[in-house]
Amino acid sequence: MAADPLTLILQIYLAMTVVMVVLWVLDRRVRNASLADVGFCFGLIAAVVWCAGSAAGDGVRKTVVALLAAVYAGRLGIYILTDRILAKREDARYRRLREEWGASATRNMFGYFHLQAIAVSVLTLPFAVVMQNPHPPFALRELAGLAVWIIAVVGEAMADRQLARFREKPWNRDRVCRDGLWRYSRHPNYFFEWLHWWAYVVMAFEAPGWPLTLLGPIGMGWALVKVTGIPPAERQAVSRRGEEYRDYQETTSVFIPWFPRSRRANRG
Repeated sequence: MAADPLTLILQIYLAMTVVMVVLWVLDRRVRNASLADVGFCFGLIAAVVWCAGSAAGDGVRKTVVALLAAVYAGRLGIYILTDRILAKREDARYRRLREEWGASATRNMFGYFHLQAIAVSVLTLPFAVVMQNPHPPFALRELAGLAVWIIAVVGEAMADRQLARFREKPWNRDRVCRDGLWRYSRHPNYFFEWLHWWAYVVMAFEAPGWPLTLLGPIGMGWALVKVTGIPPAERQAVSRRGEEYRDYQETTSVFIPWFPRSRRANRG
C-alpha cells in the first residue's frame, strides 16, 4: 500500500466506530438492530473504496475489486434496509436477544454495533490483499475466484428473494420455507455469504499476504455458524414454528446445501 497498512486499518476502524455509535444512538430510538447490518454493508463499501485510493497495485484490478465489494455489500445492504428496516418490525432474532439480555440489553447492543466496526476493519484486508497482487491482472486464478464470487453472490440473492417471496404470502406467516434453495439447506443465504469470502482467497492465492484473505471465510464462518447467525435463528424458528421446524431440522442440512433426508432414514 502507498499508505502504511496498519495506519489505514486503524483509520477505517476509527471512522467505523463513529458511524456505529451514531447508528446505535438511532437504534435506541427506533429499536431496530438491523441498522448495524446495514452500517456494516455500506461501511465495507466505503472502506474498500478508501483502500483502493491508498493501495499500491494495478489500477484496473483495484477498480474491479472495489466494484465487487460494492455489488456484494450494496445488494445485501439494500435488501436488509428494505426487508428488515423500512416499515417493518425488528428482526425476531434481535427481539429475542433483547429479551434474553434484559437490563443489559442497551450495553450489549452497543457491543454488537461496535463489533461491526471491528468486522469492517478486519474484512477490508482480503480486498486489500487482492488489490496489491503484484502478478499481471486477470490470470486464471483470479478468473476462478471471480467464478466463485458470481456463484456465491447470485446464490445469496436467490435465497433472499425466495424467502421474501414466500413470506409475502400471508398464509405462510408461521410456516417453514422449503422453496428453491431452502429445500437443500436451512440457511442457504448464510452458506453463500460464507462462500463469497472464499472468492478472495482463490484470487489472491500465493500472492504476498494471501493468508490474510482467510480472515474472511474463517471470521464470517465463525460468526454465522456459532454466534450471530444460525444459533439465534434456529432458536427463534423452533420457538415460532414448533414441530414443523423440528421436522425441517431432521430432514434438511443446516448449512451446506445437500439433498433432503427422509424422517424415517434419519430416525433409523
